[in-house]
Amino acid sequence: MNDDHIKRDADDQPEFAIHIGARLVSATPERVEFEMPVTQALANRNGVLHGGAIMGLADNAGGTGTFLNLPEGRSTTTLESKTNFLRPIRLGDVARAVSLPLHVGRTTQIWQTTVTRGDGKVAAIITQTQMVIDWKG
Repeated sequence: MNDDHIKRDADDQPEFAIHIGARLVSATPERVEFEMPVTQALANRNGVLHGGAIMGLADNAGGTGTFLNLPEGRSTTTLESKTNFLRPIRLGDVARAVSLPLHVGRTTQIWQTTVTRGDGKVAAIITQTQMVIDWKG
């Protein structure tokens, strides 16, 4: 896959990513990075980034990485996701998600995403399994 193809595929983000404010910083088949501002719309009742928003950001980042490693004509869907929440990310801060592949196989890929806050401290670690599928949709 050439660099132009990777950039085009990485830049083609779903509406969900746009909706939550996830901004692609960089993407290669070996590393994907997103940023997402913590807004009131994404906060929980305690004034910090909602866990679901963290998981959505990580799922999108890992899915992007998987997509960049797919053979022609294949697609992906999340099979499993596990999140460890370590610290809150407060309103006005920016969540940064970096996804790295742990396994890139023929039928599954496993990506680990580390979400940090503006001070660089780890807020969450997400491990997800992506299934490689023939998409007929």
